[in-house]
Amino acid sequence: MTDPADLVRPDAGQSAHLIHVIDPKGYEAWLADQPDRHRSALVAQGFKPTGYSYAILPGEKADDWSVVTCVANVASFSSWCLAKLAEVLPEGHYRLAAGDPGPAVLGWMTAQYRFERYKEKKSDKGPRVLLTSQPGTIDRTAALARATALVRDMVNVPTADMGPEQVEAQAQIVANRHGATMTVTRGDALESGYPMIHAVGRAADRANAPRLIELVWGREDHPRVALVGKGVTFDSGGLDIKPAAGMRLMKKDMGGAAHALALADLVMGANLPVRLHLLLPTVENAISGNAFRPGDVLRSRKGLTVEIGNTDAEGRLILGDALARAGEDAPELIIDYATLTGAARVALGPDLPAMFVNDDALATELLDHGKRGDDAVWRLPLWEPYKDLFKSDIADLSNSGESGFAGAITAALFLQHFVPAKTPWVHFDTFAWRPTAKPGRPKGGEAYGLRAAFALLQARYAR
Repeated sequence: MTDPADLVRPDAGQSAHLIHVIDPKGYEAWLADQPDRHRSALVAQGFKPTGYSYAILPGEKADDWSVVTCVANVASFSSWCLAKLAEVLPEGHYRLAAGDPGPAVLGWMTAQYRFERYKEKKSDKGPRVLLTSQPGTIDRTAALARATALVRDMVNVPTADMGPEQVEAQAQIVANRHGATMTVTRGDALESGYPMIHAVGRAADRANAPRLIELVWGREDHPRVALVGKGVTFDSGGLDIKPAAGMRLMKKDMGGAAHALALADLVMGANLPVRLHLLLPTVENAISGNAFRPGDVLRSRKGLTVEIGNTDAEGRLILGDALARAGEDAPELIIDYATLTGAARVALGPDLPAMFVNDDALATELLDHGKRGDDAVWRLPLWEPYKDLFKSDIADLSNSGESGFAGAITAALFLQHFVPAKTPWVHFDTFAWRPTAKPGRPKGGEAYGLRAAFALLQARYAR
C-alpha cells in the first residue's frame, strides 16, 4: 500500500483536478453559478445533494474535468467527508476549489487502504493525491493512518499467519523502530509468574505457545503509562467450545493486542515524554488433553483464585495477569483494549467501543477527544453491585456469572480486581471489526478508540 504521507501533499500550485464541495443548503446557489455543461452533466449522472454523492463535471478540454461532492456542512468537515472520493476517483492529483481539507485528510488516507495479501490479482489503481495548504498536518495524520493500518492488517491476517509467534514478531518490529526494550516470557516459564496466561494458552502446540510480550520505552524519570492488549490469536472457546458460526471471526480476537501495539507505536513515534510499558498477553485458546477445564481453580499473579465457570471467558483471565503486572510499577495511567464480550456489541453495535473508566474526569476527557476526532467511544458503568454476579463458592471469584445479565459490565468488574485501587484505568471493550464498509473504513479489521486515546495522551504529555 502507498504510504499515507504520499497521499496528501503540500499544495505548490501543481496541476490538479478541482473538487467543489457543497452542502444541501448551499447547493441551489452554487448550481446557479455553473455553466450549462455542468448542469447537463449533473442531470445525466442523477446527482442529488446528499451525503457522499459526487459527479464529474466536464471542462473545456478533455483533461480539464472537475468533481463536485456533497458534505453535511461545508463549514465543518469531518474525517470522512471526502473519503468516498478517495475510493472512486481515478489516480491523480486533486485540490479543493475553495478552502482546505482539514480533518478530511485522514479519511482520504484511510480510504486507500487495501488488504490484498492473499489475492493473486492486486488492485492496479494508482494513488489519489490530495493537496493541502496546511502541510504541517500531513505527518501527524499519516501516523494515525499508519496506526489504523497496523490494526487492520493484524486483525485481517488469518490465525495461521498471525499466531502468538507472529504477534511477537510484529511487536519486535515496532520495538526496533523506536529503540524500545522487549522481553518475552514464554511457554512453561509463565506457570509460576503468570499462571492464568499459562493455563489459557497451554493447550496450543509449541509454535503457538502462550507468552507475555513486554515492551519498555522512555526515560525512567518520566510519568509511567501502561498499555495492555488482549492477544487471543484464535478462540475456539476451549472445552466450552464455540459453535462453527461463533468461531468464524475469531482470528480477530487478538484485536486488543493490535490496538495496544498501534497506540504504543504512536506514543513512541510522537516521542511523548512518558515511561511506556506495553503488555501483550498472547495465547491461542485451543483444545487438547491439557486444556484448562470448567470447574478448575486458577491462582492469578495477584494471588486471587479464580474458579473457571466457562473456558470461553478466557480473555479476562490473561488480561488479569497482565494488568496485575502493569500495576506493580505504579503507573499513573493504565489503558487496556480487548475484544472481550458479545454483550458490548449487543448494547452498542460494532462502531462504538464500550469504555469503562474508574475516574470521571478521565472519562469526560476521552469522550471529548473521541467526539472531536471522529473516533467516538461510549461509557458504560462499573456498577459495583454486579460484582455479586460472579461470586464463587470455592474461590475468590468466578470468571463468568451464572446469569446472562450485564456481560460487558461484569467482565470489566472482573478486570478491576487486578488494577490497583487508586490507579486511573481505562478499559475498552472493542469489536475490532467492521462488518460493512463505510467511506474511508473498509469491511474487515478496524481500529476503534485508538485516536481518542492517543489524543488524550498527547493532551496530557506532549511537550
